[in-house]
Amino acid sequence: MAILPSNFLSQSQTTAPDGSTLSKPRRTLAATGVNHALHDGYTDLIYVLLPVWQAEFALSYGLLAVMRGLYSGAMAGLQIPVGRLAERIDGKILLALGTALAALGYVCAGLSGGVVGLGLSLLLSGAGSSTQHPLASAAVARAYGKAARGPLGIYNFSGDLGKAMLPALTAMLLVAMSWRHALLLLAIAGLLVAVAIALLMPAVGTGTTRKATPSQVEHTGRGGFSWLLAIGILDSAVRMGFLTFLPFLLRDKGASLPTSGVALAMLFIGGAAGKFTCGWLGERVGTIRTVLLTEGGTALLIAAVLMLPLTPAIIVLPLLGVMLNGTSSVLYGTVPELTSSHRTERAFALFYTGTIGSGAIAPVLYGFLGDALGPALATAATAATALAICPLALALSSHLSGAQRT
Repeated sequence: MAILPSNFLSQSQTTAPDGSTLSKPRRTLAATGVNHALHDGYTDLIYVLLPVWQAEFALSYGLLAVMRGLYSGAMAGLQIPVGRLAERIDGKILLALGTALAALGYVCAGLSGGVVGLGLSLLLSGAGSSTQHPLASAAVARAYGKAARGPLGIYNFSGDLGKAMLPALTAMLLVAMSWRHALLLLAIAGLLVAVAIALLMPAVGTGTTRKATPSQVEHTGRGGFSWLLAIGILDSAVRMGFLTFLPFLLRDKGASLPTSGVALAMLFIGGAAGKFTCGWLGERVGTIRTVLLTEGGTALLIAAVLMLPLTPAIIVLPLLGVMLNGTSSVLYGTVPELTSSHRTERAFALFYTGTIGSGAIAPVLYGFLGDALGPALATAATAATALAICPLALALSSHLSGAQRT
């Protein structure tokens, strides 16, 4: 496996904040949580608007996929440059500007007169959203220091709330008004969040003010971040690959469309709970044990969904959702431990780019496998991928501090 540059791998020595300064971490978590909910909601409300755009602009399914890809592609592709920029400009400023840019992109989308203008607007909004994941995660990690695992789990959970709330709100707004006016209202909400970040969120600082100390360099574990990134990429592939085939598995078991909708909702509810609870669990039993538990549980429960009849299969979906999404919170919480303090944004940017990219590519690869072998065997391949993560987790353990190896 390729080894990343050693400046990614220094152990963070930031200590947890004491009680006298606890208001700052809480303000950071509140601001980044609201921001995460907004940006993840901005990302997923596009799904609600795709049928509307198809009807208005006479778009093919391929062009609809391009519209969706413009947003997600800009968001994923600019995360690493944004992480580097945060080494020179305070992350708080970049977060506020990025949120304002994402909102302005939706303003432009609401005012667009054709498909070209709409595409450029989505590209602009996605570029604004590229600031959110790496900079907000780094801000929470820095604010809480060694106690950041639980808060990072809460931060990730807030994104799931946004994914549930904003698309639903958009659907309700479309009943009362045109999609253009709905986007303008949602853009105003984004601008208000940007102002709130600028005024209320504590300063994060820049990477140039947090150079690694000699003790940090000595504690460097070469290859640790590479192992963590590999685990994150495979974990995202498992999650998105399974979601690709689940509706077809349910259909083959006799599920109606409403039943499949309920089943997916149960899986997503479990996933939201998994991001919250597994971050907490990782603090108490350690990173490696938690990853082994979630990935082993994922493989076991995917096999159960394949073998069980419809009703029992639906019953296990919430627990499977916990396992599918739980690993990610533990991994995010481990990034600062394998990264020197002044490189945290860059590390989060690389990590998010890898996992988001994997989530985009994996369904295509598993889809080809499904075409060749059928959905059941392709789904079994996702379970095998989850099991393949376990030896990678054991390889990662030697690069972690003693408390997190267990």
